[in-house]
Amino acid sequence: MSALIFSLFIFVLACFIGFELISKVPPTLHTPLMSGANAISGITIVGALIISGTDGGLITQILGISAIIFATINVVGGFMVTDRMLEMFKKKEDDK
Repeated sequence: MSALIFSLFIFVLACFIGFELISKVPPTLHTPLMSGANAISGITIVGALIISGTDGGLITQILGISAIIFATINVVGGFMVTDRMLEMFKKKEDDK
């Protein structure tokens, strides 16, 4: 029981710190940080694949599969946002 409470404390603390850090990011740094977050989510996908493939029980497999789904959504969404932001910096050609 104490391990569960400690894990929940770490999770809540990480949520608060993450929110404070993300809210202070200026728009000019958003694209490089998004690329770094995509790399971290890629590592999360690999870890979730490993966890969901082990024989740790039904709960472990459900959590692993949900981690795969959420990390994949994060990676795809991050690449879409990064692509849209990089499109803003391209010069537009005149139609002739």
